[in-house]
Amino acid sequence: MRQIHKSAWLLVLLSAGLQILIFPLPNLYMLSWAAIAPLLIGLLRARQPDTLQLRAGIKLLPAGPRQGFVLGYVCGIFWYAGTCYWIYNVMHQYGGVNTPAAVGILILFCLYLALYHGVFGLLISLLAGPSSFSRRALLLSPVVWVAVELARTRITGFPWDLLGIAQVDNIPMARVATVTGVYGLSFEIMVVNTAVAAAFLVGREKRKALLAAAVGAAVVLQSGRLISPPAVLTDHSARLVQENVPVLEGADWTREYFDETLRELSTLSLNPPGERRHPDLIVWPESPAPFYATDPIFRATVSNIARQQQTWVLAGTLGVRNASQTPEQATELYNSGALVNPSGEWVARYDKMHLVPFGEYVPFKRVFAFAGGLTQAVGDFSRGTSRAPLEADGSKLGVFICYESIFPDEVRQSAEQGAQVFVNISNDGWYGDSGAYAQHLKQARMRAVENNRWLLRDTNTGVTASIDPYGRVMASVPRKIRTALEAPYALSNVTTFYTRHGDWFAYLCAIISLGALLTRLLFRRKIER
Repeated sequence: MRQIHKSAWLLVLLSAGLQILIFPLPNLYMLSWAAIAPLLIGLLRARQPDTLQLRAGIKLLPAGPRQGFVLGYVCGIFWYAGTCYWIYNVMHQYGGVNTPAAVGILILFCLYLALYHGVFGLLISLLAGPSSFSRRALLLSPVVWVAVELARTRITGFPWDLLGIAQVDNIPMARVATVTGVYGLSFEIMVVNTAVAAAFLVGREKRKALLAAAVGAAVVLQSGRLISPPAVLTDHSARLVQENVPVLEGADWTREYFDETLRELSTLSLNPPGERRHPDLIVWPESPAPFYATDPIFRATVSNIARQQQTWVLAGTLGVRNASQTPEQATELYNSGALVNPSGEWVARYDKMHLVPFGEYVPFKRVFAFAGGLTQAVGDFSRGTSRAPLEADGSKLGVFICYESIFPDEVRQSAEQGAQVFVNISNDGWYGDSGAYAQHLKQARMRAVENNRWLLRDTNTGVTASIDPYGRVMASVPRKIRTALEAPYALSNVTTFYTRHGDWFAYLCAIISLGALLTRLLFRRKIER
């Protein structure tokens, strides 16, 4: 790696830092228009030329394929370390993993997922070739970036903080997601980043004009942040109970503490603070409490709430395969949302389909046996099999649990199958006060935008909120207190282009990237012959 110029390394680190700052908690989203530009410049001005090239006036050359991968990989490692640092706290505090092991897991996590940044660097270097300046690589960088984001979503299954999420508050721009999904926003942001990079890659005579055009485009696009459509009309109300239940060891859940918790939550569900109206739905979130669907005391409490309020209740529970089994007898455990009708009957259930690795199951258990503590804390769950909406008196509820909200296509399937309102139940208490809870909220809001649906987001510790189809938080309660939110919402039967057609735009970008790469490699082979 001695051939990589030190300026390329500095640009890579600058890009990683900027990418960290655009997401919560820093939330300097305006930097998204230039966050990837240093990486592009570093990739296309990485190698020191030989003597003849220096005499010809060539200063720096694009990275070779191996160098491009390494530069992108290093950028990715630092980005994940600065954005997903909270994984250490989750594994150490709640997983029973000692400090060295928790640090090791975070490092392995960063080394693994940074491969996608590495692939981006590799592809850009392959498209650039050995020439001193490659318009081809620059022009194709937005589609390559989106293609890599799609791979991160589909292959690894951890599309945390896709680039377009940074602009969820930019309502006019965010509406692009109703057609392309969040990937369209990532593409727009990358187009401006490409223009910024080009300004520093062309000759000085063109630099000012290109930089002015890039800055002007960023200002115009970012100005959409100042536009706010009128409030969306609502005709329904949900009561979202924020339980604020602590994460405890099993032995700490004494019968007395369990019964007291249920009494408090029942009182809160029936008599919430402040002004209230009769709710169309009461929601309890995903919870660290041992709320088994087979527990007669828990079932009786939830059923009693439904009967007294004469309304539907959706409660986060630990579901088992056979309702006649006790938790000790059950061989299959599910992270579920159970629906109870106004008569107190348990009529339907959604079982979480996309489980959290090392949180709800341990992949390759023999290899990762040291991480079993976290699984013991929250359960070794089985996967659900259906995203069909739950029907409550004619209203179709699209339920998804916890980090399922970060998967655009999976949430979309719920709307495609008829969901008229989304309900996201989550326990963000695992994240503590790190930036993860705010990052998670932003990603959930994008799902409301993509599908033009109201989102009722009920969490154990916050943020509990009602989110409109523009992704705006219309009502919320403070974090880390036990309370309830009267959440307005409306039903919708209108489907967006994205709801109907899914990730078509991201796949188109992947096809273009693959075609460009094959063309480049074939052309290169022809020249070598």
